[in-house]
Amino acid sequence: MNQNEIDLSKTTSGKNELGVLPVKSLLVKLAVPAIAAQIVNVLYNIVDRMYIGHIPETGALALTGVGVCMPLIMLVAAFAALASMGGAPRSSILLGKGDKKEAERTLGNCTMLLIILAIVLTVILLLYSEPLLLAFGASENTIGFALDYMRIYALGTIFVQLSLGLNAFISAQGFAKVSMQTILIGAIINIILDPIFIFFFGMGVKGAALATVISQAISAIWVVVFLTGKGTTLKLRLKNFRIHGRTLWPCVLLGLSPFIMQSTESIISICFNSSLLRYGGDTAVGAMTILSSVMQFSMLPLIGLAQGAQPITGYNFGARKPQRVREGFGLLLKYSLIYSMTLWAIVMLFPRVVASIFSNDVALLDYSAWAIRYYMFFAGVFGIQIACQQTFIAIGNAKTSLFLAILRKILLLIPLIYLLPMFIEDKAKGVFLAEPVADMIAVTTTAILFTIQFKKAMSKLEDEKAMA
Repeated sequence: MNQNEIDLSKTTSGKNELGVLPVKSLLVKLAVPAIAAQIVNVLYNIVDRMYIGHIPETGALALTGVGVCMPLIMLVAAFAALASMGGAPRSSILLGKGDKKEAERTLGNCTMLLIILAIVLTVILLLYSEPLLLAFGASENTIGFALDYMRIYALGTIFVQLSLGLNAFISAQGFAKVSMQTILIGAIINIILDPIFIFFFGMGVKGAALATVISQAISAIWVVVFLTGKGTTLKLRLKNFRIHGRTLWPCVLLGLSPFIMQSTESIISICFNSSLLRYGGDTAVGAMTILSSVMQFSMLPLIGLAQGAQPITGYNFGARKPQRVREGFGLLLKYSLIYSMTLWAIVMLFPRVVASIFSNDVALLDYSAWAIRYYMFFAGVFGIQIACQQTFIAIGNAKTSLFLAILRKILLLIPLIYLLPMFIEDKAKGVFLAEPVADMIAVTTTAILFTIQFKKAMSKLEDEKAMA
């Protein structure tokens, strides 16, 4: 085993390394590869847009068309999160309790759920792509590009489900470098194939979709090979594919929060795109594609940091070590805020430079440069939201995490997209302002709830430890 991995077998003292090594060094070992993996994972979603936006003559419209596909792509990823982001933290807690058998059953049940979801999603996407894309903001000018991309991407749904879903179980075991390699392999292949298919073979957006499908397929194969091999602690076994309600249901409940966080991005994209198409036309929708890409870049490394902290928090929570849980959260919060504030400063100071990564169209860049400052005005403190909400998931507090996900996306952001333009003369500007207003309220609420709930959870843990 590589010395940078966390050994989930027994140490020489008979104790699991997640429960005995210094929390800070554990977080660095686990979080750095996880962050790198998330940054690379962003490339899956934005490298296509970088190349497509620079296609001669049709680049701006093609970029907008692919941007309209993002709600469906995010929905596919959300269903992967439903199974994995609930199952992976639960497997960490079970390992902390010493129940490896149930942890492996959890892996097998969640894998079966991923396969079922992939089949259903593939059929739906192939049959109903056109009406869905039109509902998501495609116009007569962009629907052709959107369909060209989506119909090919839909064929790779099974690979997306397995690569994203099962990779979370690799991270949850402490194998952060293997998790990073899973994404890195696919991303490198995607980056290499994109220009070949898009420009050399002249396939345009179809080439971008094909490159993504091939790269995800190779990532999926890599994950399955690792989880069935000798290097894994939790092994993927066919006998565990038979679904047991008592095993799968707690995973689904815990996964509802990240599922809602990601799936509602699809609904929000519909709301944003339809409103912006009405108030600002294709240029505004194209700008939203750029803004959402930048927001993805700001979010995913934060999630990578949280994924690095999750095995530490989950294992020590299961092992009744409250002080290590507190220390892990404190470091997660600190590093999350440093990152979110740094990226916020870059966006505020150099908005046009950031937007130019995705397009060279002057009109689109002019529009995006002012819009991104409004859209990400409150993003600097979003590290608080991610640190608190992901810690709720890591310690198995499904209810509070679910409420916070619903609060920000459904109760706040969606209504604000339609309400704020009613009170602002520049209607499109009102649409963009919905994001920072929702973030401000959500972050404040999350911080208050976390302070109360986390204190109660740690007190209960201390009582259980004293009674043990």
